[in-house]
Amino acid sequence: MSRTNCADPHIKNLWHPIGAIAEAGSNVVKSTVLLAEKLSFKVFPDETVKVWYSDVSKTAPQEESDLVKSQCAYGYIWVCLGDDPIELFLVPEYQEPDRRNLNAATMGVHVSAPRAVENFLDMGHFPFVHTDILGVEPHTEVKDYDVEITADTDEIIATKCRFYQPMAAATATSGADVEYIYRVPHPYCSVLYKSSPGYDDRLDVIALFLQPVDEERVRAHMMLSLLDNTNEDKMIRLFQQTIFGQDKPILENQNPKRLPLDPRAEVPIRADKTAIAYRRWLREKGITYGVIVAEELV
Repeated sequence: MSRTNCADPHIKNLWHPIGAIAEAGSNVVKSTVLLAEKLSFKVFPDETVKVWYSDVSKTAPQEESDLVKSQCAYGYIWVCLGDDPIELFLVPEYQEPDRRNLNAATMGVHVSAPRAVENFLDMGHFPFVHTDILGVEPHTEVKDYDVEITADTDEIIATKCRFYQPMAAATATSGADVEYIYRVPHPYCSVLYKSSPGYDDRLDVIALFLQPVDEERVRAHMMLSLLDNTNEDKMIRLFQQTIFGQDKPILENQNPKRLPLDPRAEVPIRADKTAIAYRRWLREKGITYGVIVAEELV
């Protein structure tokens, strides 16, 4: 039976990441927090995992009922605290044999998961927050793009996104118009597909997997699946950590920390088409955790 105090049925029945497998260590007990619940977990040499409630024991589960539902996917341990798990979304590119798959970073951020997702979807801040890397003045225009919510998978997809970037990836040697596809398959996760230097028909994958510690704090896990045979892992990680380090103070200065879902609360602009769709999608799902629902603003 579910033991979480989270009152949002959709969120507690989702799978949430709690740590990168490669960084957990074998046979080492680690502790974390998910949805305000203290958890312990251990990864075994065969990369199977056990997760349990820390209030029972910090060293090992005492009985089968203490275990929390868990699985390993995309290099992370995923946990569901609800009784009726919703199937985890697919990232098929992760299985392609010539890709570099790694956790670029895990960072704690004092902001709600929906706020962090919305920032990840925003191209408009590139020239001002990620100057000379993901954007540069005077190239500040967010060109029109398409957004839809898919009927078969119930995901947000933004296509035909293009933005000039002076240094789009660790492998980039010059500026270029970069193609983006944004995908939101989970209220707290987003997957970005972007042009890969040297490839015309394949895209790099950068995914933001958010672990809601509580309604106003997250651990942000950045998963990369790249077509990069040149750079060392440490250089790839440094590039992404630089980007996320620039976003962190912006996110932590957001007020309120939770994301308002009432369309009257914050005035959108044309460049916010994906954010508008995301807020509407959360409202339609009845999400209440990490957001401010319309009734709270009255």
